[in-house]
Amino acid sequence: MLLRSLTLIFFSCLLGLLSWVYSPPAIALTQIKLFDITYKECPPEIAKGAVTSGTTMAANCFLVTGKAENPTYKTVYDADIFGRIYDANNNPVMQNRTRLGSIPEVPPGISDFELRISVAANQPTPLKLKQFKAAGFGAQVRK
Repeated sequence: MLLRSLTLIFFSCLLGLLSWVYSPPAIALTQIKLFDITYKECPPEIAKGAVTSGTTMAANCFLVTGKAENPTYKTVYDADIFGRIYDANNNPVMQNRTRLGSIPEVPPGISDFELRISVAANQPTPLKLKQFKAAGFGAQVRK
């Protein structure tokens, strides 16, 4: 009985030590610089029937475009886009929301990105796009 208990304790300690010594690499976030941010109205085929999130209130559709800079030598996946959008009166377009969408893949270097947004029809333009950035993963996390 004592030998069995000591054996169990030994193997438990050995397993704990091995898991401490070898742990799989963590998937860290990679920061993506977004720049040359601009927007334009959506083409009619995309904009048709646009409503704001969670309501049936009329909305205007816009495509936010820009450049994404991946400073690593690997493709970054599922990069969440964060930013603030204000209307012509400095009122926020996305209340209590800074995550605006995502970029499925960002290759190394500089690439283009596009994001579709809906803005309540009663919010005046021009829109002001501020503090845009993105962060993604070195491996796919969403499928």
